[in-house]
Amino acid sequence: TPGFHPGNRGSIPLRATRRLLKAGKNIILDKMANHKSALKRIRRNEEVRLRNRYQHKTTRNAIKKLRNESDKKKANALLPSVISMIDKLAKRNIIHNNKAANLKSKLTKMVNTL
Repeated sequence: TPGFHPGNRGSIPLRATRRLLKAGKNIILDKMANHKSALKRIRRNEEVRLRNRYQHKTTRNAIKKLRNESDKKKANALLPSVISMIDKLAKRNIIHNNKAANLKSKLTKMVNTL
């Protein structure tokens, strides 16, 4: 029925769920946890997942901005910060080390050929 969560979330209306989340209530609708540590792990995993997603998207946008840059001075100024962002993603295992190396190599070659 409309207004209800799909799947195994029970019959909690979508409006009520949003209200509880806005009020800061720790509601876990999908997971069945048997221990306090498991509940904390579920909350922590979601926080980390969102942070990783944000950092990955920010880095991808910075790479696009660098690739679209046609001025060599601006590109040279932007390159170290983009490489730093890529290194941080690789360090935290958000992207593979080899992918980070390939990205840095391609971006450096692109800036050098400007």
